[in-house]
Amino acid sequence: MNPTPPVVVVTEGSDKVPLNWLATQATVIETALGDPTLDAALAQAQGLLVRTYTRVTPDFLAKCPKLRVVGRGGVGLENIDVKACRARGIEVVYTPDANTLAVGDFVIGYMLQLLRPWCFFRDQAYEPKEFKGIREAVRGRQLNELTLAILGMGRVGRRLGHIAANGFGMRVIYNDLLDVAAQLDFPATSLDKETLYRQADVLSLHVDMRPGNENLVGAAQLALMKPASILINTSRGEVLDVYALADALRQKRLAGAALDVYWPEPPKADFPLLGLDNVLLTPHLAARTYTAIENMSWVVRDVVEVLAGRPPRYPAPAWR
Repeated sequence: MNPTPPVVVVTEGSDKVPLNWLATQATVIETALGDPTLDAALAQAQGLLVRTYTRVTPDFLAKCPKLRVVGRGGVGLENIDVKACRARGIEVVYTPDANTLAVGDFVIGYMLQLLRPWCFFRDQAYEPKEFKGIREAVRGRQLNELTLAILGMGRVGRRLGHIAANGFGMRVIYNDLLDVAAQLDFPATSLDKETLYRQADVLSLHVDMRPGNENLVGAAQLALMKPASILINTSRGEVLDVYALADALRQKRLAGAALDVYWPEPPKADFPLLGLDNVLLTPHLAARTYTAIENMSWVVRDVVEVLAGRPPRYPAPAWR
């Protein structure tokens, strides 16, 4: 007699192929935050599949008496109280390498847009005088002449450094809590944070949201940077003081910035970086490629491994 398949609840959707595979291994219940069916589904759940906006707190876990594993389709685990899960014997798994290539590419796109103004026209051509005037006035900066500073040399930081150094000839400097020199396949110099900020032409943030990283980059750090430098954040909104950044940009102490992440998310109507010409704001798109979304959805493999009593490939880090 075949055993009853485990129940896995999906709260924020999943790519079709991994979800269909999961359905061959478990009973899948798709629901959503705010849906009246959510609590009844959680009461049955042995596995839970989430993305960014499902907050797995002690109160949430109290609704899941049978839960054995939480799978986060993505890199960050800030929305999951991992300690509370462990206290209940619940494994947490995630996909730390799923979107590395996508985010690295996205940061390069940000850099090019900020450093090489594109001055698009679409619905009608510029008048001849304006066309020529833009050509005369607009000047960009070449990446091979610039220093890229990477704060957090994890998977995405290393991917970005690889592209920047090997593809564009940029000088790469970085700061990380760990000694990652042996993992680099490109020339890069490890520096203390203060020196990193001072030397950066481009500062790209790639840190996680561990305790103590709130407003890691704020007024004091921004004050060290060159007026011609730019800042990019595709990591976590909480690590950057956006009010200090807005002040620096308005006072021309920084040349530009690009943000794909926010705290809270989405940003509110009074977000301080709105309306600035030298700022690019995107709605958390860096990982949104077809391939990366499918890769993140394959967290279902580890969910099934745990439910089958086997060790997962990507358990939550021990420091969580």
